[in-house]
Amino acid sequence: MKKINDYRKFFGVTDTATLAELKTIYRSLVKTWHPDKFASEPEKKAEAEEKSAYLIEAYHFLVSIAPETRQATYNDYMTTIAGATIVDYEFKSQVLKIKFVDGTEYEYFGVPQAIYVKLVNSDSPARFARRHIYTSYLYRSTSRLAASEAN
Repeated sequence: MKKINDYRKFFGVTDTATLAELKTIYRSLVKTWHPDKFASEPEKKAEAEEKSAYLIEAYHFLVSIAPETRQATYNDYMTTIAGATIVDYEFKSQVLKIKFVDGTEYEYFGVPQAIYVKLVNSDSPARFARRHIYTSYLYRSTSRLAASEAN
């Protein structure tokens, strides 16, 4: 959750920011922090390169969790969580990654460790996740990210 809050703070937006707002802010920040703008100042150019990399990462992340993005992929998400079997899961710093047999992968944010422990110890992790995780936490598809990075 800290990562989400840091990105939103950097962009100066809330959780209800639209894709159009994110794009406008992103373009403005790119103009401000583009490394070519600081070609004659090596120290500032290095800082701008760092900011630019962070900006790109933040933008792609915020787009992936934006309400419009989740709305557009809602039917696919519901199909996956309703019928696909969990292949693997991993938990780190309140982020739960779940991989499904259909090849999709989702990250869930703000998941308490106690919920993860209950998931691991449940008789049916899929049933537990349907009841306590899938619709309770902010999520994003990471399988779409992996596919777009491969292209």
